[in-house]
Formats: sequence, structure tokens, C-alpha cells
Amino acid sequence: MLSTYFTVKNFVEHEIIIQKSRFIAHVLRVTSEEEAQAFIASVKKDHWNATHNCSCYMIGEHDLIQKANDDGEPSGTAGVPMLDVLKKQRLKDTAVVVTRYFGGIKLGAGGLIRAYSQATSEGIRAAGIVKRNLMTIYKVTVDYTLLGKVENETRASSYILRDSEYMEQVTLWIYVNAKEEADFEAWMTDLTHGKAHIKREGCDYIEEDV
Repeated sequence: MLSTYFTVKNFVEHEIIIQKSRFIAHVLRVTSEEEAQAFIASVKKDHWNATHNCSCYMIGEHDLIQKANDDGEPSGTAGVPMLDVLKKQRLKDTAVVVTRYFGGIKLGAGGLIRAYSQATSEGIRAAGIVKRNLMTIYKVTVDYTLLGKVENETRASSYILRDSEYMEQVTLWIYVNAKEEADFEAWMTDLTHGKAHIKREGCDYIEEDV
């Protein structure tokens, strides 16, 4: 799993007008090619009367799944420039469909490349970008006598206290950056004088806005 990567935050539809043509960018986070294709099909169904529904997507940790479709525009003037925007912004697990309603003015190859690139860029900006950080989840169990100290010190640290459960003892779920496990375990052991039960519970991503 990647320690960090960038993707889009929200689904969005964002429209711009260029030379009287309407360009509507539809942006969605996807996790599989099937999901991307279903999204594209849905947009095409909703905009069945559009002149073009051009699309691209890039999926996977190492960007192994990449597709671009010009949907009737001159070859290389729509899907590929859209995909280039995803590459330049280092976005993963992202699908974009740009719907065009022709306004009567031809843009030429260069104009189309600029228009589809702009629509994609503005759509991504409207959707927002997040950085996903891989975290190791720790389950830390302590006596109530240590609760206040552990909670306060954790909140003052770079570690993230995500949840707690109060039974005979207190169980805390703490998120730690994937490369800081050894430091955290030593820190928690020292903080509690070895009285905490510390167990790794797997991994998950935490998102932060970019």
C-alpha cells in the first residue's frame, strides 16, 4: 500500500462556456475499472443528446489502469489531454467525463485540447483534492489511572486519537504514520511505564485537504 497519494475529494459537475460550447466536467473518485465504466455510462445516459461525452480515468497504486476516449472528437484532442491533467496533478483513482454541447463555433485541434484540459482542471478544482496518508491503527489498553495522561499526551503529539471504549479498562484506538510505528511503541511504553497493552490492529487511510 502506498504511504501517501492524491485523489479527488467529492463528486462534482462543473460547467464552463468556451466559444458558445458548453463543457460540463463530471468528476468522481473510483476504485475499479468497472466503477469508472459504470460512471461514464451513467453520464452518457443522462446526457444522451450531447455532442460528445469524452472521458478518462486512472486507477491503481501504480496507475496501471489508464484509459482515454475522444467520443467522436478528432483523435487526441479530448481524452488524452484530459488524462494528462490527471497525470500532471498526480491523481489516482479518478474518473472524469467532459460533456460537450456544441455551440456552433469550431475550435480546431489546439482549441479542443485547451478546452477539454481547462474543463477537466476546473472540474477537479471544484471537486477538491485530498492527500490520503496511510496510518497504522493501534489498540492501546490502559487502566483508568493512566487515562488522562495518555489522552492529553496523545492529543498534544503527532498521533491521532480516533476512538475510545470504557470497560474495566480503557481501550484507545490511535492512528500512527506508517513509518513511525517503532517510535510510537517506545513512546507509549515510556509514557505508561510499560503498563499499556499495545497491539497493532491493521492499517487505514486518513485524508487531508490539499
